[in-house]
Amino acid sequence: MSRFLAEPARQHGQRTHTGVVLVNLGTPDRPDAPSLRRYLKQFLSDDRVVEIPKAIWWCILNLVILNVRPKRSAEKYALVWTDEGSPLRVHTERQAKLLRGWMVSQGQSDIEVRCAMRYGSPSIGDVLQQMKADGFTRIVLIPMYPQSASSSTGSVIDEIARTLLRWRNLPELRYLRAFAGDSGYIAALAASVREHWAKNGRADRLVMSFHGVPQFHLEQGDPYHCECHKTGRLLAEALGLTPQQYLVTFQSRFGRARWLEPYTQPTLERLATEGLHSVDVICPGFVADCLETLEEIAVENRDAFLGKGGRTFNYIPCLNERADWIDALGRMVRRELGHWWDESGQTGEDALQAQRAKALGAKQ
Repeated sequence: MSRFLAEPARQHGQRTHTGVVLVNLGTPDRPDAPSLRRYLKQFLSDDRVVEIPKAIWWCILNLVILNVRPKRSAEKYALVWTDEGSPLRVHTERQAKLLRGWMVSQGQSDIEVRCAMRYGSPSIGDVLQQMKADGFTRIVLIPMYPQSASSSTGSVIDEIARTLLRWRNLPELRYLRAFAGDSGYIAALAASVREHWAKNGRADRLVMSFHGVPQFHLEQGDPYHCECHKTGRLLAEALGLTPQQYLVTFQSRFGRARWLEPYTQPTLERLATEGLHSVDVICPGFVADCLETLEEIAVENRDAFLGKGGRTFNYIPCLNERADWIDALGRMVRRELGHWWDESGQTGEDALQAQRAKALGAKQ
C-alpha cells in the first residue's frame, strides 16, 4: 500500500490557482472539558512546544495535566466565548474574508484566501488537502505570529511538512517567517494606541505584553525574545515614548521552569505597589484577541493590578479587523506572492499548456 494519498484528477492545460492561508494557533471546538482535553493533548504533545523527554512528559501530561487542567481552562474559555464561537477563530476567519476583499480591490480576484489552525480545526492538513482537491498549485502560508519562535512558526512549518509527506504531486510553497518590524504592522499598532489615548486618556505607563517561552529557548538560539524587543522598540519610537514610559513583559507561563522575564502579572503588581496609578496594556504578539488577551490580561491581570492598589487598568484590543492592519497584511502577502501576484488569471505557462492539450486532443 502506497504511503501517498490519491491525487485528484488533473487534465492537461489545467489553470494554475494561487491561494493564501492564514494560520493561527488554534482553539478548542467548544468551551467544555472534553473539547479542552482534546485540544490541550494535541497542543502539549507538540515536541516544539514542550521540550521534555517524551517518556517523562507523557506521564505528566496524561496522568496529571489532562486530568486537572481541561475543566479549569474550559471555565476560562466560557468567559470569552461568543455566539459565533471562539474569539481567535472568529477574528481569524474575518481577517481572511477582509484580506480576500482587499485583494479583490487590488484587482486580484483570482487569489483565494483561507484560514487554518495549528491545533484544533480547521487543521492545516485538512485545509491544504482541500486546496489540493480544488486545484491550487501555488500556496502562500502566513503564520499569524509577528515574532518568530520555534514553538509557534516552527511548529507550523513542521505540520506543513508532515502533510506534504503524503503528497505525490507537490505544490509551490512560500511562507512568511515573521513580521516583527514590518512598517505597516507597527503603524497599525501605533494607531490603535493613539486612538485609545484620544478616547480614554493616557496612562502612566504603557505595558507591552508578549506571550512567554522558556528561557532556555533563548539560550539555545531562538530569535523570539529579540524579535519581541524589536517590536517593542519600534512601537515605542512610533509613539514617541522614552524608555521610562513603556515596558516589555512576558505572560502565560507554564510549569516551574524559568521563562522569559520580566513576567507580566508580577510586574503589574510591582508597579501598583510602587504607587503607579494607571497602566495601558497592549499585546503586540497577538493579531487577534483570544483567551490570553481577553481573559488572562483583561481580567486576571487587571484584577491583580487593581488588587495591589492600582486605580486604572486599560486593555488595548488586538488589531483584529482594523482596516490599517488588513492593508498592512495585504501588502505583506503581496510581497510574499512576488511574481505570482502579477500572474493572476491565465498565465503564459497556462496558455501554453492549454495549447498543448488542444494539440494532443486534436491528434487523438
